[in-house]
Amino acid sequence: MSAAQKPVSSEDVLGQKSNTPKVADLLVKAGVGFGAGVVASVILFRRRTWPIALSTGFGAGAAWADCDRSFNPARIPGTRIIPQSEAPPSK
Repeated sequence: MSAAQKPVSSEDVLGQKSNTPKVADLLVKAGVGFGAGVVASVILFRRRTWPIALSTGFGAGAAWADCDRSFNPARIPGTRIIPQSEAPPSK
């Protein structure tokens, strides 16, 4: 390998993935779900609380799934992980 193509250590990869704002994503998606739940509760469900809890949970679940996909790329639909021994040699 040349000096320009240094291998990246696994600690650096994990550091890059954990530096992305996962908590901010959770707050935004749960907040959007909360807002949608409040609107649905007031307009459609006679001020019941379950639409608020349900939509907030949907938002938090979407944020959790995004975070899980960033740490485990095998969970991305259509992605195939090729072991290093079977990979074609790089140029």
